[in-house]
Amino acid sequence: MVVRPSEAPSDRWWSLPLPRPTPWREWLRESRGGLVVLALAIGAGAGGGAIVFRWLITTFTKILSGHEDYSTAGRVLNSHVPFLGPWFVVLAPVVAGLIYGPLVYRFAPEARGHGVPEVMYAVAERGGRIPPQVTVVKALASALCIGGGGSVGREGPIVQIGSAWGSSIGRFTRMPERRLRILVACGAAGGIAATFNAPIAGPFFAMELILRDFAAESFGAVVLSSVTASVIGRAALGNEPFLDLPAFSLHSGWEYGAFALLGVVVGAIGVGFTHVLYRIEDLCDWAWRGPEWLRPAAGGLLLGGVLLVLPQMYGVGYPVLGNAIGGHYALWMLTVLMVGKMLATSLTIGIGGSGGVFAPSLFIGAMGGTAFGVVVHHLFPTATAAPGMYGLIGMGAAFAGSTRAAITAVLILFELTGEYSIILPLMLAVVIATGTSRVLSKETIYTLKLTRRGVDLDAAHAGPAGRLDRILVTEVMEPCPEPIADDTRIDDASRVVWTSAHAMVPIISADGRYRGCVSAAAVAETLADTESADTTVADLAVLPPTITETSTLATALDALTGQPGTGVPVVNGAGDTVIGWLTHSAVLGAVHGSNTVDPTRAAQPAVAHGAVPLP
Repeated sequence: MVVRPSEAPSDRWWSLPLPRPTPWREWLRESRGGLVVLALAIGAGAGGGAIVFRWLITTFTKILSGHEDYSTAGRVLNSHVPFLGPWFVVLAPVVAGLIYGPLVYRFAPEARGHGVPEVMYAVAERGGRIPPQVTVVKALASALCIGGGGSVGREGPIVQIGSAWGSSIGRFTRMPERRLRILVACGAAGGIAATFNAPIAGPFFAMELILRDFAAESFGAVVLSSVTASVIGRAALGNEPFLDLPAFSLHSGWEYGAFALLGVVVGAIGVGFTHVLYRIEDLCDWAWRGPEWLRPAAGGLLLGGVLLVLPQMYGVGYPVLGNAIGGHYALWMLTVLMVGKMLATSLTIGIGGSGGVFAPSLFIGAMGGTAFGVVVHHLFPTATAAPGMYGLIGMGAAFAGSTRAAITAVLILFELTGEYSIILPLMLAVVIATGTSRVLSKETIYTLKLTRRGVDLDAAHAGPAGRLDRILVTEVMEPCPEPIADDTRIDDASRVVWTSAHAMVPIISADGRYRGCVSAAAVAETLADTESADTTVADLAVLPPTITETSTLATALDALTGQPGTGVPVVNGAGDTVIGWLTHSAVLGAVHGSNTVDPTRAAQPAVAHGAVPLP
């Protein structure tokens, strides 16, 4: 059995011998019909996984809190341990952490955190390969974390669960990487569609955030997976909108100005949530000195203290979100809940918890948007809609501000609520929130996690061209051919030129300055002329396209295109010294990561006149 070095240890058991070629395997791998069948299978698995995952969350929440959803129950007793009173919330995260901490540490470290960045990394850098055990470990760890009071969402985990399922199916059928990535996106779309009852938003989430591409083939497969998962989810969970809210409507056209301002404010809040999340995670990394498997349990004491003060932070918190939009909280309480959610979610992730940030961003946007609506409605009571409408639109604006997935933000809010009346102001606020996010931060809540690890998703998705844009020619150039003096006669220079590995050599002047190049073809043509006795290489000098030591391989491609087979010289910044030679094979090696040229060998400047022995 051969294990590739690039694979993580958790992948090694999957490296089985290739199956014998069979017609049905070949059909699945190569045909469009095969892709359709696999998309349907992945959608069915993602839909079933979403149902099981939600059942696990409800089960663990009942066990650890005594209620189906403790967030709106208030400071009540846990029927399983009534003698602890409301203080059981301090111990619930600890008990959960003692179970899922070792589980994640031992079997699937990828299951820690919020999930979506790991899927984005797998698609961009690992060809869509996700360890299959992530499906089970992520489901158990996230359900335990949320059931034990972790203030995180279930959407990030189901994206990772569905994506791991899609990756496992693709690897079992030995799919090429191009199609394996599509199957991973199918799993992500199916998970979102089944969890949110959002068959439209699921595909756009997968295309906009996971694949970052809207190719026709991948879009069709992702939609099929999403529809299949949604049908299965509706059969088990019902066909009602995710949030049951009163109807909202605009009161006047000038409110669009208020919604535009809401986009700026809540978009900035979404960016703020991103930075708070990673600042607290850094603080937890700095403070913890014990074993990683124990970190969730130890940090659970801090999380329990937050839950004791704000029990509304227990778990996902969708009922609390609905109460806020329904107008059940005062302005000060909305602000407290918004800040509390930022703190509780960041702390849950920072201590090593497993759960998503999708739902918390919606929660934060709902609180911030409703608070904004309360202020606007107080100032203009007859000309503005109810504060809850601002809360709904704030959900989309906060999600767009933290992720910059504008299309998904619009569609997910529409499908969550079934409220068509909010579409126009929602689109306005989401676009402005996305623009605000771009101004305030280079990264999103998902990409920042990868950037901190040194992963550039933009370059990875750009393919070979993206890699070439990051590599300087000095990193891959080959040693410079031995230069010859410009006054060397053709007869004397012919042997040096013809034995050159590149069929071309540089020419230098008496003071050692680069004057151009002479090719073997030019020398041969000149020697065929009977009147060439007094010709020197300076007479045949040509200037190939200039590539300097600061050029990247992407900018050097044009120069190489015009020099088939010979390569081009690399000169210093002043353009008077040749320091190396760039060839087509060097660029190809860089594209495939196999270039082994030692740049210290290549960086040899052309020597002065007289230093090169000539025949």
